[in-house]
Amino acid sequence: ETKMLTVRTQIKEILKDSELGVDNISGDFIDRLDEKVKDLIVDAAKRAKENGRRTIMGKDVWMIIWLMVDV
Repeated sequence: ETKMLTVRTQIKEILKDSELGVDNISGDFIDRLDEKVKDLIVDAAKRAKENGRRTIMGKDVWMIIWLMVDV
């Protein structure tokens, strides 16, 4: 069993702060979001390694997101 990275209470707090009137989170949303977060971490680590670094940086995340949108 793997540990969840996303926290339901924090997501609910973000939703509340957004003032959009969306209050509920389904279980499958949490699962899917957690999968995406894990994928993002691994992809950022790969990019850091390709660039000769052992540290993941914010620019790794932005580059991955940009590449996902650009496709």
